[in-house]
Amino acid sequence: MSATTYGWLVLLFPLLGMLAIAFGFRWLPGRSAGWLGTGAIFLSFLAALGALIAIQGHSPEHRQLVSSLWSYASTVGVDAQMSILVDPLSVFMILVVSGVSTLIHLYSISYMEKDRGFARYFSYLNFFVFSMLLLVLAGNFLLLIVGWAFVGAASYLLISFWYRRTTATRAGIKAFVINVVGDAGLVLGTYFIFKHTGTLDFLKAFHATEVGAFGHSSNNGDLLAGCLLLLVGAFAKSAQIPLHTWLPDAMEGP
Repeated sequence: MSATTYGWLVLLFPLLGMLAIAFGFRWLPGRSAGWLGTGAIFLSFLAALGALIAIQGHSPEHRQLVSSLWSYASTVGVDAQMSILVDPLSVFMILVVSGVSTLIHLYSISYMEKDRGFARYFSYLNFFVFSMLLLVLAGNFLLLIVGWAFVGAASYLLISFWYRRTTATRAGIKAFVINVVGDAGLVLGTYFIFKHTGTLDFLKAFHATEVGAFGHSSNNGDLLAGCLLLLVGAFAKSAQIPLHTWLPDAMEGP
C-alpha cells in the first residue's frame, strides 16, 4: 500500500473505534469498550508504521505526498479539499500520537474500570486521538482548523468528564473558552496567509512564500500577521503564558 493509504487508515481506525463505542456501548460487556478503543488506536499505530516504511521508498526530495478524497469548498478563489499531507514530519507525529495514545488507552482500562462512564470515556479518548491525528495529517489550512477545533472539543469533553462535579464543568468551560481564543487566532492567521499566498494548500502556500522571499513579492505584512496569529493559536492550545490558566484546572479530568 502507498504511504497516503496508510495515512487514511491512521485516521480511520480511531474514528471507527469512537463510533463503535458511542453507538454500541449498551451491548459491550465488561471492559470490552476499553479493549475496543485500545485496539483501534493500536491499529492506527501499525498503520503509522506502515506509512513510515512506505515513505522510505521515496527519494528524500519526493517525500511530500498528498492524497485528496473530495473538494468541500471551491468558490471565490478558495479551493479546499479533504486532503492529507504525508511527509517525514507528519509521519513522525502520527507515530508519537498513536504510540503514546495506545499506552494511555491500555493504562486507562484498569484506571477507569470502576467508573460508570467507562465506555463514554473511551469514546471521548478515541475522538481525541482522531482529532490530533487529523490535525497533524491535514493537507491544508481549512482541515487544520477542523482538527484544531475537534481537539478543543475533545479537551472540553474529557476535562468536564465528571460533569456532576461543579469544579469539573467550570474547568471544562474555562479550557474551552481559552482555546476558542486560540481558534480565533488560527482562523484569522489562515485568512492573512490566504490573502498573501492565494491558496489554503500547505505545499502551495510554502512555495508561494519561497517565491516571495526571493523578492518577487513586496508585501510581507499579511504573511507576518498570519504567522503571529497562528502563534496565538499554538500558545492557547499548548498552555503558554498568558493563555496558560486552563491547564491546572484541567486536572479535574480523569
